[in-house]
Amino acid sequence: MNQRRVVITGLGQVSPVGNDPASAWQNLLAGKSGISTITRFDASELACQIAGEVKDFDIGAYLPAKEARRMDVFIHFGIAAALQAVADAGLDDVADLDKNRVGVNIGSGIGGLPLIEETANVLQKGGPRKINPFFIPGSLINLIAGHVTILKGYRGPSYGMVSACTTGAHSIGDSARMIKYGDADVMIAGGAESAVCTLGVGGFAAMKALSTRNDDPATASRPWDKGRDGFVMGEGAGILVLEELEHAKKRGAKIYAELVGFGMSSDAHHITAPNVEGPALALQRALNDAGLNANEIDYVNAHGTSTPLGDANETNALKMVFGEHARKLTISSTKSMTGHLLGAAGGVEAVYSVLAIHHQAVPPTINLHEQDVENGCDLDYCANEARQMTVRAVASNSFGFGGTNGTLVFKKFEG
Repeated sequence: MNQRRVVITGLGQVSPVGNDPASAWQNLLAGKSGISTITRFDASELACQIAGEVKDFDIGAYLPAKEARRMDVFIHFGIAAALQAVADAGLDDVADLDKNRVGVNIGSGIGGLPLIEETANVLQKGGPRKINPFFIPGSLINLIAGHVTILKGYRGPSYGMVSACTTGAHSIGDSARMIKYGDADVMIAGGAESAVCTLGVGGFAAMKALSTRNDDPATASRPWDKGRDGFVMGEGAGILVLEELEHAKKRGAKIYAELVGFGMSSDAHHITAPNVEGPALALQRALNDAGLNANEIDYVNAHGTSTPLGDANETNALKMVFGEHARKLTISSTKSMTGHLLGAAGGVEAVYSVLAIHHQAVPPTINLHEQDVENGCDLDYCANEARQMTVRAVASNSFGFGGTNGTLVFKKFEG
């Protein structure tokens, strides 16, 4: 049986560096940080007081105000990015689109934490009768997919995956397999997150996972730099329209790239501490799935969170899989500018990986001034300046708590 091929025909994203793919890409190439002092709530009592917040976002451009009030912000971001991607793909213009064959898989690592926090306060102050009747549907993770299917009339698979910071990558990879297996012709897939609230930031700060560079937010996220001291939370959503190749060609769709490989693995090691074998296994499985040799990858959009252990561990995994070719790779972490979008990270980074192929350019790792060579961080991390280069194939890594790993491999579409 000939395996169905999967291509990317639409992109959508909302992030700290821009509220659509074009503006975000422009800011990434310019090396602009989206990280600043938290404005969403009073963070003055927290050890970490900085985050990558989405700015100037208007949900009214996507949903009526009455509907929007009934759901958490992460659902807003997911719907907005999904509708952007659908519009970019031109799906609404396809008169004979079989909506029974279009599905949605948009996950989140944490879900409606701000709404949960708000409702807990309401409960404490006013008792159970004050709980909003829209609280449950307004905070459930699969409701992003639910709302998109309702808005667009799609009757294919509809679900939301949860795998911590690997959620976005897993959602995209799993959706590609839905298409390959013949369960759908089109999947709208990715991740969304908005956990910039006292519980979210406070929880990660209590783990001592976050940077405390509060006096200089824009330089706080510094993957592979000797001065890195933890990650910075971000928020937003990243969505791809995945489409079966012949379906896309038949309707004359523009094709950004092809999704050729997907690999998953587990560390089987520790809930938070990294392990080199797990990430390496996910990456190798993705390469095997793609039918590519290690030396055919030009760019790695790394997980690169700016944690002391994590960055060194990912570098070791790259060396394990790529061998000598690891030193020829261009690697970068867009988290240096966006912060860590948790369950949305794999989604936005998939968008950026596809755009790297589309524009033949790689965004930089900013704030990388003194590489941590002593701890093995000695590869080419595209420090501080974007790079115009030949990008034929990209690997995008995502790793999450619980030791869950995912790698996506995108390739320039060649017919």
